[in-house]
Amino acid sequence: MAFQTFQHAFARHLRDPQRTPRPPGVPARGMAVYNELVGNNLRSFLDSGFPVCRTILGETRWQRLARRFLRDWPLRTPWFREIPREFVHFVTTTPGLRLPRWLPELAHYEWVELAADIADAAIPVHDPAGDLRSRPVVLNPVLFNLAYAWPVHRIGPDHRPRRPAATHLLIHRDPEDIVRFSEINPVTARLLTLLAASPQSGEAASRQIAAELQHADPQRLVDFGVDLLNDLRRQGIVLGTV
Repeated sequence: MAFQTFQHAFARHLRDPQRTPRPPGVPARGMAVYNELVGNNLRSFLDSGFPVCRTILGETRWQRLARRFLRDWPLRTPWFREIPREFVHFVTTTPGLRLPRWLPELAHYEWVELAADIADAAIPVHDPAGDLRSRPVVLNPVLFNLAYAWPVHRIGPDHRPRRPAATHLLIHRDPEDIVRFSEINPVTARLLTLLAASPQSGEAASRQIAAELQHADPQRLVDFGVDLLNDLRRQGIVLGTV
């Protein structure tokens, strides 16, 4: 128990060295080395994972945000690669950070690139030349169908939106393990949502959308949906059919 008490005191000081005294018996010089190592390691993950957020906030605000993340956020994972995801949770749910309204979504968008890059997903058995109209469609297992309130893919040092603008983005990893980004419309997003929710043919999913939209010419929408799926197959977003 004494050792655990020491560990907790040691960790509390690492999280907040300005306001928490170092444990008794630990030399100041040695403690400073640990403080620097922990802080630098954390910032290296955040700096590389969120370059646009860092640039927009500026170095002073970014470092202050990183220190508060280390101090206040209850990291419960032993994996370094999950630190960026925890940071997204931190900026999304922590009150009083005084960040731009769109920054939590921008952070999520930047994190998804890493998530797609490191995702461990097996390619399902499929027929790459299958009929997408009549057979259940198989999607790329590394696929993020995202909806944001802000145009996060356009945010940068020279563009900071003043008003929300509903945005649908598709992120996937292609056969060469390259992460690809594309902007899509709400109908395409809905089609992919239906196909991801349950195995079904392109025609069945398209007819459901036609009914939801009360489309005047359902067959025309079905034909459009099948053509769209064939285009998505060429991009590697759709793999084929069952």
